[in-house]
Amino acid sequence: MKIALINEFSQASKNGLILSTLKKVVEPLGHTVYNTGMQQVDNPNDLPSDYTPENPRLTYLHIGIQAALLLNSKAVDFVVTGCGTGQGALMSCNMYPGVVCGYCIEPTDAYLFLQINDGNALSIPYAKGFGWGAEINLENIFTRAFSSPKGMGYPADRKESQNRNVRLLDDVKKRVAKPLPDIIRALDPEMVQAALTGHFLDCFYANCQNPELEALVKELAE
Repeated sequence: MKIALINEFSQASKNGLILSTLKKVVEPLGHTVYNTGMQQVDNPNDLPSDYTPENPRLTYLHIGIQAALLLNSKAVDFVVTGCGTGQGALMSCNMYPGVVCGYCIEPTDAYLFLQINDGNALSIPYAKGFGWGAEINLENIFTRAFSSPKGMGYPADRKESQNRNVRLLDDVKKRVAKPLPDIIRALDPEMVQAALTGHFLDCFYANCQNPELEALVKELAE
């Protein structure tokens, strides 16, 4: 499995901790991690608006764009994201077709979301409640999220009905949402271009399996 980690600028100082914890859990399982959002910096709140293209000032609005393109192009299979409260990243990701993001504050959230809702993204709060033992909680979250197959149902005897609802929700989202290329073109061009930068592009171009989305990103990233 290919997993993208996407941090927004307000939590960039914790990127190193999150990345190392995620890798510690998932790499022994054979998964690959791509760090596509804000990389760790010393004073993220003091970043200028024109921070380097290799490490842009990404908000939760940019997170949604990156997650949608990475997942719909099959450049990655899963996104681990979040912001201060985790709520902004959650809402932003779930606006787009092909993205099913769950809110996760402790390991049971991760396990139940993936077994019942079979999603492809987790949004975690990295400021609210992020104190002593935060790295232990993260390790346990990632362990519960990635150590067992998704969509097995919970309780197990409800697997069939829960999986049916997952398929129905996916169908509803396809019917109510415009195609992703149309959505991306309708967004503010500056916001889109800010999301299509260095670390994201490295992962996207290396793994994209959708020629239409690849052409779109190449056009808009220039």
